[in-house]
Amino acid sequence: MSVLVSPRRGMTVNLVLQVAFGLVAMTLCLPALPDWAHEFGASQATVQLSFSAYVAAYGSLQLVYGPWSDRLGRKPVLLFGLALAVLGSVLAALAPNLSTLIAARALQGAGTAAGMVVGRALVQDWFAGHERPRIMAYIGMVMGLCPPLATLLGGYIHVQAGWRWGFVLLAALALLAWVMAWRDIPPGRPARAMPAGGSAQEPPRHWLRTLASAYARLAREPAFLLYVVVLASTTAAFYCFLSGAPIVLAGYGVAPQQVGWYIMAVPFPYVLGNLLTTRLVEGWGERRLMAVGQCAVLLGLSLLLGLAWAGWRSPLAFALPLVFIGVGHGLLTPPALAGTVSLVPALAGSAAAVAGMTQQLLGALAAYGVGLVSHDGPVNLGLLMLGASLAGLLAQILLFGVVLRRRAARNV
Repeated sequence: MSVLVSPRRGMTVNLVLQVAFGLVAMTLCLPALPDWAHEFGASQATVQLSFSAYVAAYGSLQLVYGPWSDRLGRKPVLLFGLALAVLGSVLAALAPNLSTLIAARALQGAGTAAGMVVGRALVQDWFAGHERPRIMAYIGMVMGLCPPLATLLGGYIHVQAGWRWGFVLLAALALLAWVMAWRDIPPGRPARAMPAGGSAQEPPRHWLRTLASAYARLAREPAFLLYVVVLASTTAAFYCFLSGAPIVLAGYGVAPQQVGWYIMAVPFPYVLGNLLTTRLVEGWGERRLMAVGQCAVLLGLSLLLGLAWAGWRSPLAFALPLVFIGVGHGLLTPPALAGTVSLVPALAGSAAAVAGMTQQLLGALAAYGVGLVSHDGPVNLGLLMLGASLAGLLAQILLFGVVLRRRAARNV
């Protein structure tokens, strides 16, 4: 019980590492992709499969790890996934050809998916009340910084030592995460989170039935589905930005080595938004935080489109409104994440899996949509981001204005 009241700092560090490692592994090797085509004698489209294979495994395996962690316990599932991540990283470092590298990246993604699911579920298991969105905010701060910083680090490693050493570093980090999980994460789960009808450690005889029953239970929770829509729409808007911003900035004449600094206009304010969440959540509450966050996002997109339509088209006019979007996402995401895993505590792992997979899927579709429109300036990109954000706003209105009110009335 003391863990719920005064969570140990070591557990927080552990959770942040487990969740963030998957994003580091996803992006560390990106600067090497153009050179892989030359080294392996393959087309750039084939090389891109190494990234797609990772994302596909990373997203889809979350659906499996979630119910397994609900039934078998968090620790064994996490240790299994991290072992796969170590193996995949080692195989990637030693890959003699592109086919082996693609397969190794898929194995790596299959392993790191466990950290994303189990890390989020452990927040539900071991933290209570306003501690949950606060811990989610700390996790969000690190997640916001990981992709750009890992990309910068990966580029430096690639130039100075070669891309294979990046995978050596990832193998070492995966091993460190495995040791920390084995040492710090308690076996089993708190008694209040045990699933009804049996021990959390009892292995399922029919795992397909276990998966189906878990997801059917969540599908009957309208509030859960709306929380997922809020999260997925936020991710879709961010993926639109990541894939479209380099195109817009290139049209403004920004050199490739400078693009990353403009892209930081979202991740760093996102970290600030998460930091504000840790300070404000207890006084403001989750509903008010999410409302303010959504308003900040819409304000940023309105400024972006307004400046473009007024003829103010420059890298600075593009980057400044993004600050509001980053802060808004930072305020919005932690309470939404906490909401997804708290509605059905016995299925926190399954809930985290559905949320993670949906975020990755819709984010990937949104990024693909960016390539289907022209980008003579930021207008089309801003409209795509606005469409995703309005979907999230609608889900948020239904969530707090209708569904959660009815849920509270039934529980009176």
